[in-house]
Amino acid sequence: MFSKNIRGVAKMDLKEINNIGLEMVECLKLDTSPVAVKLVPKGEEIPEGIKKADATMRHCQFVDRVRKSGEELYTLGEDQMCKGGAAVMGLGALPPKVASGEFYYKGLKQFSTQEAAKLTIDMVPTLASDTTDAVLYSPLEKSTFMPDVVLVICNPKQIMLLTQAYMYKTGGRLEVSFVGKQSLCSDGVVQAKQGEIGVTVGCSGSRLYTEISDDEMTMGIPIGLLPELASGLREICPN
Repeated sequence: MFSKNIRGVAKMDLKEINNIGLEMVECLKLDTSPVAVKLVPKGEEIPEGIKKADATMRHCQFVDRVRKSGEELYTLGEDQMCKGGAAVMGLGALPPKVASGEFYYKGLKQFSTQEAAKLTIDMVPTLASDTTDAVLYSPLEKSTFMPDVVLVICNPKQIMLLTQAYMYKTGGRLEVSFVGKQSLCSDGVVQAKQGEIGVTVGCSGSRLYTEISDDEMTMGIPIGLLPELASGLREICPN
């Protein structure tokens, strides 16, 4: 069903991706859709037929909106309210107060020193500045574009099942890295775009500005690893 590319991960067409989205919703009994996300590189055309966002919101808010509304849309840098989240995805540069750690130290008072805050921000997975023109969002089962990443917002048991599904064929351990900062943007999208499954517990922004509940987490899945995960899910899916 799936062909292999030179990296050993599967290539799929959109119909296969859409079907996996439907299977994930049914198997995991998800209340909302997995969200397909694509970062459109600088100079690349935005696919025709996808509407532009009608509001300025944070990336995490767009993800939360799309998983519930079922709409497909794209955003430019001007549509992204959280400039820190936009910057880690390549839409501009990190605001100076974020990059220096001042925002998290003096503003949010989440670190004992500004140096500790800066060390953390320096370790956040980040794409190079101004390398992304737009971000596309869609429910996975309805996506008309080939995503880079799939974000699944769900409860810990469903994260467990996704992890077990990914490990079904080859075994091993899923090593994840998060810090409660830049969660749905860096941990969810950038880390997964760089080839690693990411699990994140959220951050102050995504907990405050979205309707993601206290008992929900997020898994970011690189599109190339989706077939292997889906195959395992079919085997372990509870009745």
